[in-house]
Amino acid sequence: MKQLKTEENGVKSKQNANLKKKLKPAKKQKGKKKAKPDKGSDESEDEGIKPLKETRISDEPVPRKSKWTNKQRVLVLCARGINHRDRHLMRDLRTLMPHHRAEPKMERWKTLSVVNEMSEMKHCNKVMLFEGRRKRDLYMWLANASVGPSVKFLIENIHTMGEMKLTGNCLRGSRPLISFSEEFTKLPHLLVIKELLVQIFGVPNHHPKSQPFIDRVITFTYLDNRIWYRHFQILSEDGGLTEVGPRFVMNPIKIFSGSFGGDPIWENATYQSPAKHRQMLRKAASEKYLQKTKKKVEQEVHAPKDTHKLTPYGDIFRDDVGKRANEVLKQEQRANREQEKREKLEKRQKIMSERDAMRMLKLATAKKNSSKKKLPTKRELARKVAGEEGPKKMSKGVKKGAKGKKMANGK
Repeated sequence: MKQLKTEENGVKSKQNANLKKKLKPAKKQKGKKKAKPDKGSDESEDEGIKPLKETRISDEPVPRKSKWTNKQRVLVLCARGINHRDRHLMRDLRTLMPHHRAEPKMERWKTLSVVNEMSEMKHCNKVMLFEGRRKRDLYMWLANASVGPSVKFLIENIHTMGEMKLTGNCLRGSRPLISFSEEFTKLPHLLVIKELLVQIFGVPNHHPKSQPFIDRVITFTYLDNRIWYRHFQILSEDGGLTEVGPRFVMNPIKIFSGSFGGDPIWENATYQSPAKHRQMLRKAASEKYLQKTKKKVEQEVHAPKDTHKLTPYGDIFRDDVGKRANEVLKQEQRANREQEKREKLEKRQKIMSERDAMRMLKLATAKKNSSKKKLPTKRELARKVAGEEGPKKMSKGVKKGAKGKKMANGK
């Protein structure tokens, strides 16, 4: 046992001595010079090493590798005078588009060309502008900023997210699938509109504010010369959908070659302005009343005088002569009254027919003379006459006043 311990102690002491030798610093050899390295060996070692740059790497900006290549930014703004419902619709569309940029309300007196300057200042490629008229009608512009084209729509049947209260709930900032009906590939003006809708409503891939998920669908269907917008959430891979909102219908009016101007490329022939549509409804309601009154007059005029014929000698021996004479007088008076009423109704019918004829003539002359200047109305003529007579009377009054002053001074 003692021998084993001594052997182990000896091994440990040897190992410690070797470690101390390694840890000891190398002694400088006096009088001996360092050996110079061979040139050939240095050249062989430096062959694989690249030369250093003049500036350091730390001074250079770090190259940024961005996956976001499709840099589409949409400027969403409105003009003053839109309704509260239209404003909520604009907010809903902003929440659904993470690549949008907001702008405060634009003044009405400004021209639409100012929007191009706003988009340049905000570094936006596309523009979505909402315009309101009479606090009733909403118009929407979709444009490719500073280049064109631009499309003007009339927005109808608006239903916002707050109104609908639907069960759908998609992830905020997620990327949507955009689907179009078959008509968008057949008609040429719809191809232009389709490209604009894709670039505006489609969220770019790897956008900083977007989520890397696709859990919703935006559908555009063309029906009855209008584009119907719907927004759904994808529930399952089988195709289960629930509507999220908002809902609205886009009625295209015109397509321009430039942004907010330029030559019109296409125009909707079937478009009718909402103000004109309301005017037509009012006219139809008034015509209904006129037709009813006409029918009443015609029925009373063409009503038969005698409902059934009676024998003239049936009541000769019925009562006294005095009573029968009084009855005959009363009948005559009734007949006279009825005749007077019929004459009045006939006169009224003639007046109404004359008025209708005059209306038709006025409409015909208005259509013919639409290019010519309008004739002055009776009120305008009366005002002109009053304006001519007024200064003459004033001048007479001035003269009389002047004479009175002279007389007072003479006295």
